[in-house]
Amino acid sequence: MDRTDPAAVVWRNRALMVFDRVSVPVAVCDVYGAVQLANPAMATECGTTPGRLRGRNVLELFRPQEATQVERIAEALRLRHRSRYQVSVRWRAPGGERYGELTADPVSDTVEETPALLVMLRVQGEREPVGEAPHARVTPIEARILALLADGATTARAARETDLTVDGVNYPLRRLSARWSAANRTELVARAYALGVLATGVWPPRAVASEGPE
Repeated sequence: MDRTDPAAVVWRNRALMVFDRVSVPVAVCDVYGAVQLANPAMATECGTTPGRLRGRNVLELFRPQEATQVERIAEALRLRHRSRYQVSVRWRAPGGERYGELTADPVSDTVEETPALLVMLRVQGEREPVGEAPHARVTPIEARILALLADGATTARAARETDLTVDGVNYPLRRLSARWSAANRTELVARAYALGVLATGVWPPRAVASEGPE
């Protein structure tokens, strides 16, 4: 497909819109595992923004449980095999250590081209640190979003002020709501104060120093 063709540009933009809205963590990597594109869901699992994931190696972000799995996949890719590959991984998410499965599908326009990898993450569970309060741990970005909500910000305003998309704001809010059993955003902000994520007695609302990568 001619990438300069107007119809191709329209469909590319539509595909990127869908990519950003998908709730499943997804990234596109080169054949060596360097992230070229990531959606907000994938960035949230890493406690950062999609732009800051670009160039990072996916196997540094998500630690394989078996090194032999990665070696077999690398050999298969060198031989240009186009199967679906699965790797059991662990990673440090904002709420604690999690584990799951990375699925990598080689994709390219032609068989002759060196494929890119479409990587999807399936979260299977979470290990909460002993002796800590993991439910109160949030990333600086999540804390900033919560402070903006406490100040009465709309989702659109929170997206502008954090340099995220609207979906990039909604995804961590859905995760926090599920983690804290918050029925709505008013309750979510109340939980943030109760857990010490937001500072009390100050205005405008301000986040207490939070853990985790930006």
